[in-house]
Amino acid sequence: MKGKSYQTFRAALLKGETSILDEVKSCIKNAKQHSEHNFYVELFEEEALSKAQTLDNLLKEDKTHVLPLLGCIISIKDNICFLGHKASAGSKMLNNFRSSYSATAVQRLEEQGAIIIGRTNCDEFGMGSTNENSFYGPVKNGKDKTKVSGGSSGGAAVSVQLGCCHVALGSDTGGSVRQPASFCGVYGIKPTYGRVSRWGLISYASSFDQIGVLANNVHDMATVLEHIAGADGKDSTALNDPVPRFNMMHSSDLSYAVLDSTLDASIIEPEMLGGFQNALGYIGQDSSISSGIKFDLLDYVVPCYYILTTAEASSNLGRYDGIRYGHNSEKVAETYLEKMVNNRSEGFGLEVKRRIMSGIYVLSQGFFDVYYQKAQKVRQLIIEEIETIFTKYDILLLPTASTTAFDLGSISNDPIKMYHSDIFTVLANITGNPAISVPINNMEANMPFGMQAIAKKGNEAALISFAEKMSHMA
Repeated sequence: MKGKSYQTFRAALLKGETSILDEVKSCIKNAKQHSEHNFYVELFEEEALSKAQTLDNLLKEDKTHVLPLLGCIISIKDNICFLGHKASAGSKMLNNFRSSYSATAVQRLEEQGAIIIGRTNCDEFGMGSTNENSFYGPVKNGKDKTKVSGGSSGGAAVSVQLGCCHVALGSDTGGSVRQPASFCGVYGIKPTYGRVSRWGLISYASSFDQIGVLANNVHDMATVLEHIAGADGKDSTALNDPVPRFNMMHSSDLSYAVLDSTLDASIIEPEMLGGFQNALGYIGQDSSISSGIKFDLLDYVVPCYYILTTAEASSNLGRYDGIRYGHNSEKVAETYLEKMVNNRSEGFGLEVKRRIMSGIYVLSQGFFDVYYQKAQKVRQLIIEEIETIFTKYDILLLPTASTTAFDLGSISNDPIKMYHSDIFTVLANITGNPAISVPINNMEANMPFGMQAIAKKGNEAALISFAEKMSHMA
């Protein structure tokens, strides 16, 4: 099944050839038909249908003031807050939590006429690369139910892949938008850190987290990003920079660089390496590509990332004691400590517990200097080296992932292998640069995969120009 396009739908809507209500019904029908893929945690069916009817009526009354996202149907990851709705971050700990406010990104979407159709399954608190760490069970790839969707925004990717929304919001801490986009054959962008407000995003690792966008085409992705980006007084890390009109900016004279260490046949599947090299050939027809660029710190990005993110996670998740809010164990406890232990033991899954304990370890006395502070220094070195590359080139090209989608259950019990699968995506989160995954293989016989591009901070426009160029690749 081909995914939906908001751009195409909007054109038909304004011609009177369709209605918002019919489009919402179509998305809901698709979602129910593909429910075995387990990508929606909850569909907001009645609410979405009601809003669609209201918007249709408004359009009939006044065709001169059409909102930019009128009738755009959007799914949101289960760790993004939506007023009056549950947001559990894929965890038993927050299974009954209902948000008293909307994330800034969600609020901006609704103000522009978008419809939030449901919340999508995700790895618990965004921790995972396969979407198998969810309290609600694994998400299955829309192309092949025996394969994972990628994580942690796997539900978001599949909701787009199977035509159950126009666009999806996910979150990206170490590749959680881009890797599932690659596995599912859709577009996924992680903006510059701070480009989109994190207000209303349930935290995993605050200095890495960023809300991102997944879509079936470049135009829809760019349009939604444009409307959710911008300064926000509720988030001190949100950038105050003006938001460009991404769909109006196109550049054909971009310069590209390829890291020599990312073309290692020992870590990239042969089919993917061939596809990546074919894509490089296509880009090189009318653009400058410099290959063999040295980046000696690539081997350090994964350990640096996991040391720092687990440290931040152990701090962020310390608030969940199950007493003020969160899972409340039915076991009898005589002390506050015993009660909290019961609540957290039952509420958190294995991977979350593993990362909390790792974070506590690297922050503990005697290990803080050895691990955490050293990782911070390595992070700074990585940032400096990447900034040097971007003084010479506009875009850095590398694979999104080293493999296509894994078989379900194949690496979920091997955390080291799972962590290493993030080797190409965590770089952009460590440095805060914007990054995108574009599909370069959607052949019917094979699993899809993507090419990743990273740009200078604040230069999402270059990534969107690149994605538009790649969308025409045969």
